[in-house]
Amino acid sequence: MVEAAPVLRLRGVYSQRLSPVSLDLAAGECAAIAGPSGSGKSLLLRQVADLDPGHGEVELDGVRRSAMRGFEWRRKVVYCQAEAGWWDDHVAPHFTDRAQAQALMQALGLPAEKLDGLVHELSTGERQRLGLVRALAQAPRVLLLDEPTAALDQAATGLVEAALQRYLDGGAAILMVTHSPEQAQRLARRRWRMEAGRLEPLWT
Repeated sequence: MVEAAPVLRLRGVYSQRLSPVSLDLAAGECAAIAGPSGSGKSLLLRQVADLDPGHGEVELDGVRRSAMRGFEWRRKVVYCQAEAGWWDDHVAPHFTDRAQAQALMQALGLPAEKLDGLVHELSTGERQRLGLVRALAQAPRVLLLDEPTAALDQAATGLVEAALQRYLDGGAAILMVTHSPEQAQRLARRRWRMEAGRLEPLWT
């Protein structure tokens, strides 16, 4: 039986503050990265998303990132930072499909009326979940998640993790930064630790 090609492949991805990283992510796989603040976890996600300058090869479904336009890559490999950026004072303009957005919001425990609200009226946790709604609405092949539940209580965290598992079940992949060993245990097949820009396997 021929093994399926990885969804995401990194080969020697590095920058001034990041030692070379090589890893593969299979369809339906979540991998988690832990480590202290400032160790390079977010730098790696931004490198993969092609948001910061760096070196090395990154492939999506066997296609090199260099063969794709930046906006095309970032539509398929979506970086979801801990605090999403907003370009309008109102929530609704950030979504092109209202019904889809409301369905995703419901799955994450967000009232539908929040879609017609103002960004500054949202709590930190609501903004974080709406940022994830924006990411999931693009149906990316890979999600790069930076502390996706940092501002959420246990109930909201459970809803987010259930939505991420459904996304994985659809054949996509997740590379996630999390400070929660329990979350990594629940979602991730493999775990790494980042120390001073160097990624090492975490076996315990």
